[in-house]
Parts: sequence; structure tokens; C-alpha cells
Amino acid sequence: MKEVPKYDIVLSDETLTVSEVLPMNSITQDVRYKQSVIKYSFKHGVTKAAIKHKQHRKTIYRWIEKYDGTLESLKDKSRRPNSHPNQHTEEEIKLIKDMKKKNKETGLFVFWVKLKRRGYTRRIESLYRVMVRHEIYERVTVKKKYVPQKYEEMKYPGQRVQIDIKYVPKDRVTGRKSYYQYTALDEYSRQRYIQVYEEKSTYTSVVFLEEVEKYFKYKIECVQTDNGMEFTNRLTTWRDKKTLFEKVLIAKGIKHKYIKPYTPRHNGKVERSHRKDKEWFYNKKRFYDIEDLKSQLRRYMRWYNNFPMRPLQYRSPNEVLKAYWFQESVTYV
Repeated sequence: MKEVPKYDIVLSDETLTVSEVLPMNSITQDVRYKQSVIKYSFKHGVTKAAIKHKQHRKTIYRWIEKYDGTLESLKDKSRRPNSHPNQHTEEEIKLIKDMKKKNKETGLFVFWVKLKRRGYTRRIESLYRVMVRHEIYERVTVKKKYVPQKYEEMKYPGQRVQIDIKYVPKDRVTGRKSYYQYTALDEYSRQRYIQVYEEKSTYTSVVFLEEVEKYFKYKIECVQTDNGMEFTNRLTTWRDKKTLFEKVLIAKGIKHKYIKPYTPRHNGKVERSHRKDKEWFYNKKRFYDIEDLKSQLRRYMRWYNNFPMRPLQYRSPNEVLKAYWFQESVTYV
């Protein structure tokens, strides 16, 4: 690195070199300027210093009052207020800390919902800031990632239902047998139906579809799936042969929409719900057998369908459905 030549310059009565000034940032230079003005005032008086440096006498007196011989004393202090009329109270902070001890692995949104049930009235953004400030929650680093195109918004229940399969973790079930979770999610309301089977096949997919229709209680117009062989043969050598699942959809008058191969994000809503299943359900429970798994899964499904969600304006799927049917009944009275 090329060395900066040392040319002498004069600030008031204090002599500095260019090499001492150039590496400094603007804050350090400002502090040294204040120091030079103060030293000039000590020698010639505050009035002459104010005239020479075009500063108000009160300003120089304020600098002199702060100055204790060090540059640190002349740095500007933070103007951030020590308190705010709407800041969290000690009781609210204590509630947050006590709840976090019992919910260490809980995500921010679920934790906020639990707090609201305890009487917490702040917005989730306020909760995030206060938790970061008190080192209860790590600051989220924003990563630049792929921004998908906006999904088509559904206008009524059953307009399109996403169906997908999740492998049940073997270490969660005694015996370590392979089980498969079938999930159907209505895109309009986010209502879900979940069931577990011992195999995944086109026949099992048909059985699941029959159960979905009974549970949803509204007509399904379109089903969206990936290109697995339990749904279709379109990526196999038997692409011209319809599977049992496809034949049943045709018989029922239900449209079958396929996502782009190797692009699970196109089935994003149900894929997202599977990540939540792992976080909220499978990571916290163990099961004796498939019947125990099905029993606990039914309870979890009822809880999920009654849990408020951000994409639904903090309403639950069941609340969205009730609001839709109420609106329809009022419209057609």
C-alpha cells in the first residue's frame, strides 16, 4: 500500500499531519476540530474563537463543559430516548421470558399466538423486536432467494385441492416400519385432511380421495398432484395408460392438474404444511403402532384446522369456511 506523505497543516494553534487526518472518518475529524476550537479558546478566549471559527459562543461553552482532555468526551451522544410511552411493561417482558422457557423450540408465530391466549396484545413485529433486544430470539438474517410467481388466488372452497405424500419418520414409530402420510389441502381455506397408510399406490390414492370428499363436504373441482406413480404414469414408459386414480377422477368429473416435474414448490401450500407437521408433530411425539399414529394425527388435524394463520389474516381454516358459507347464505336469501 502506498504511504501517504506527511505534509503539515494547521488547525487553529494545533499542528496535524495529513497522514493523521486522512485515515480518519468524518466523525473523528469533527471531534478533532472541536478540540482545536477549545484549545484556541483557552489561549485567546471564547469570543475570538467564535469569531474565527464562525461558531456560536454557547456552542463552544457546551463543548468546553463536555471536554475532559480526551477526544472521546467530545463525541456526540446517542439521541435515542431511554424510554417510550408504548414500550413493553415489565409484566409483559416477564410473561415473554417465562413462556419462552416452556416453548424453547416453538417458532415465532406459534409463540405469538400462545402469548395472545395469555392476554398479550402487541403485534408480532413488536414481539420480535423486544425478543431480539433482550436476546431471547436471534435476529433473522434476510437472504436473497428465488421469488416465485404469485399463485392464482382461489375464489371458493374446492376450486383446487393439493394432494401430496410425506414419509413418516421411521424413528418415531415402534418397529420402524414404513408409513406414508397422505395430505389434501384446500387452497382457498387451507383446510387439510390427513391420513396414514402402510403403502403408497394408485389404489391407496383412490381410497384417500374418497375419504377427502367425505371430510371436506364440498364439491372438489380440481386436484393438483406431483408426477409420482401413485398418481400418474405420464413420466413412465406406460404414459398412455391411465392409472386407477386418474380413471376415478375422470369418472367423478374432477380435473387433474400436474405440477412441473422436479418442482415441488408448485405444490407449495401442501409442502409447507408438511414442514410444519415435522416441526409441530413428528419431532415432539412417538407412536406405538399405526393405530396410535392415526389417533394422534386426528387430534393434530383438528388443532391445525382451528389454528390462526398469517395468509388467512390470522384466521383459522375453519373460520374462513364459516365466513364463506355465511356470506353465501346472506347473498342468496
